[in-house]
Amino acid sequence: MGTYEMVTRWRHRGFAALVLIAAVVGTMLAGRPEQADAQTVREVFQKVEPSVVVIRGRGRDVTASGQTRYTETGSGVLISTDGQVMTASHVVHLLDEISVEFLGGETVTAQVVASEPAADLSLLKLDRVPPGSRVAAMADSSTVQIGDQVLVVGAPYGLSHSLSVGYISARWAPNTVYRTMPLAEFFQTDAVINTGNSGGPMFSMKGEVIGIVSHNISKSGGSEGLGFVVTLNTARQLLLEKRSFWSGLEGLTLTDELADLLNLPDRAAGFMVKTIAKGSPADQIGLRPATQLATISGQEVPLGGDIVLAVQGIPASAANMAGIRDALNQLGPGGPFTVRILRAGEVLELTGRMQ
Repeated sequence: MGTYEMVTRWRHRGFAALVLIAAVVGTMLAGRPEQADAQTVREVFQKVEPSVVVIRGRGRDVTASGQTRYTETGSGVLISTDGQVMTASHVVHLLDEISVEFLGGETVTAQVVASEPAADLSLLKLDRVPPGSRVAAMADSSTVQIGDQVLVVGAPYGLSHSLSVGYISARWAPNTVYRTMPLAEFFQTDAVINTGNSGGPMFSMKGEVIGIVSHNISKSGGSEGLGFVVTLNTARQLLLEKRSFWSGLEGLTLTDELADLLNLPDRAAGFMVKTIAKGSPADQIGLRPATQLATISGQEVPLGGDIVLAVQGIPASAANMAGIRDALNQLGPGGPFTVRILRAGEVLELTGRMQ
């Protein structure tokens, strides 16, 4: 074999070796970001997990056959050392009893102190804070961008402190997604959200709360990558800065058609009381809930309870609900409020004070 042939073969072998080394190194480098991401997610989860709580409670509802009791499970996040917990309004707004379970299994009772159903947000106050509890850090959610990776921690189907990971898919301004929640600015996410996640926190990769889980949209009943989370700045404004008034009340706003069918005077503006949370302001001033539901013109209507005609002198029409909410939110602790009602054909005036 000549010198030229030997050199050529060694060149080929050297080139093949370089290709092999490059492939191995490339594979190692390609694997590093994925491993780093997994490690980062794990580290963030371990950091934030102790601040996440499971919320359980009991409430009352009314059906065509009368009043019934139900149980509710959701999630929340501890945001202060004095025991404030953010969660979703639809989880706790109407509960008679609320318990909050921490990571270690310790359970304490809590009460609603602020609630804004128009943004699906509520604030709880714990009777005490278990030793060693960790308060979550809160972010400025205006800095969150579409494409950011996020973590959702909660109790889907009651399975406490479960983690799902996804990305911010979109951002929706108030009054653009749901007519029933006009005050909520939403993040849309593909992170898995199921029953029981509601009220739980969404975290950034810095381990800071950026939103409170509201709900998902699903045709199958499961998670389909259309989750909606109320931005933390919305929650901060409505629950901490404005301290939105918690009524503990649910019902149906009267239409002219319903007023005529029920033979109410002068097509009265009104709000038909359906259910009331025990110990709530609505309960304390003596409002009475419905005793049954009836179907009238294809709509379920609560019957047997009070009809609220006016609050603070403002007629209780659909157009005035935002004005009533603002009037009540302006009252400080101990501030007086009045509610005019129709009960069994008699107009009464109830009075109370803000808690």
